[in-house]
Amino acid sequence: MPAFPLKDKVAPIVWRGDRLRVLDQRLLPRRVSYIDCRTAQDVARATAEMALRGAPLIGCAAAYGMALAARRGRRELPEAAAALKAARPTAVNLAHAVDHMLAAARQADGSLARELERQARDYYQADLRANQTMARLGAALLRKKTRVITYCNAGALATSGLGTSLGVIRYAHHLGKVEHVYACETRPYLQGSRLTLWELMNGGVPCTLITDNMAAHMMKLGGIGAIFVGADRIAANADVCNKIGTYGLAILAKYHRIPFYVVAPTSTIDPATPVGDAIPIEERSAAEIVRIQGREIAPKGAAARHFAFDVTPRSLVTAIVTERGIIRPAGARALRRVLS
Repeated sequence: MPAFPLKDKVAPIVWRGDRLRVLDQRLLPRRVSYIDCRTAQDVARATAEMALRGAPLIGCAAAYGMALAARRGRRELPEAAAALKAARPTAVNLAHAVDHMLAAARQADGSLARELERQARDYYQADLRANQTMARLGAALLRKKTRVITYCNAGALATSGLGTSLGVIRYAHHLGKVEHVYACETRPYLQGSRLTLWELMNGGVPCTLITDNMAAHMMKLGGIGAIFVGADRIAANADVCNKIGTYGLAILAKYHRIPFYVVAPTSTIDPATPVGDAIPIEERSAAEIVRIQGREIAPKGAAARHFAFDVTPRSLVTAIVTERGIIRPAGARALRRVLS
């Protein structure tokens, strides 16, 4: 990989030995503030309340949460594991990390606390290496001066660093392959406008914010060469679960004959879930729909539904970029080959 600024100015999590410092992403871009998590339950709370978010990142944070639990003794691990797994049920990276740490604990011969701290650091570094590899592989899919649309936030703020789909975009821009990025705002948490634009602007990547319902019009105008998104869980048949709204974007891309790329580490693949319809879809509080940053935007007493994710069928996915290779076409056989 050519010289590239892989170290971001603001780290989403910072390990301090006796605590995990978590960047409160609810306050961005107005304020940079950290929450000190001293227990696994603190990490679970930060995850459930969206201070901490992004599928790969909540996996890394959960690994450190288990390391914090290990400081209190082996008997703390089952309760910590249960609390962390319950924090966000859809993103499989979280369960992957917790199970990895439980397996490491069973094999630990010496100090449990030191071993799980080492395992958490290794898990974090493995995610960073995966992001760097995916950036290189994904960038190779693009021609020079491509204009792209991205959705939600799958950048350094959602991972250990650089990002999944946004990591590809940033690296491709470095190579001269991405000319401009259109970032969808991503209701209701506005991860696109608050976080993705912040990362792109800090990285010097030309970008423009668009509303979620503007994507079809942008595609119709022409000039969009690719769509890039991340994933929270990929089923065994290669159906992709991601932030609510991804499914609609994939349908639009198919109609306009624009490649639709998913970028995710293999820890996002769930072989135990056969198809996308079997993925548990988190439904969050309706209050997050009828309010924006504490201000009411709907009539008092209005009913609302808030599904946090949707599932994109594999038939709408052009390719899945992982650190072990590109899955194209997206399907069960190619996915098993990458995992093996």
